[in-house]
Amino acid sequence: MQIDLVTVVVSEYDPAIAFFTGVLGFELAEDSPSLTNDGRPKRWVVVRPPGGGTGLLLARADGERQESAVGDQTHGRVGFFLQVDDFDATYRRMVEMHVEFVKPPRSEPYGKVAVFRDIAGNLWDLLGPA
Repeated sequence: MQIDLVTVVVSEYDPAIAFFTGVLGFELAEDSPSLTNDGRPKRWVVVRPPGGGTGLLLARADGERQESAVGDQTHGRVGFFLQVDDFDATYRRMVEMHVEFVKPPRSEPYGKVAVFRDIAGNLWDLLGPA
């Protein structure tokens, strides 16, 4: 058993795809036309870390309630965790790509960590070995 997808509500598909694939290095696993429950067009967009694993369903906000959730899906808490093998290289690359880090790197008993915002404004931990 595994969790296959987690939804991230975004303002627009294409900038979100560009962030997750171009900045974080995820793979675009699917980008297909789809329909809302009431028949309006939308897209089914899935990105995954290289090699698979749990993917993100990038869902464009539909309506005022969902728009208010963009960037605040976990109400100000870190809600997503990106584990990398080479923390320092990944951190430098992300800084060069103008990713907003809200907390600088620090060492913890479990390894290195820094907090950043994704394109929607959600908080993530960048995690690496000590």
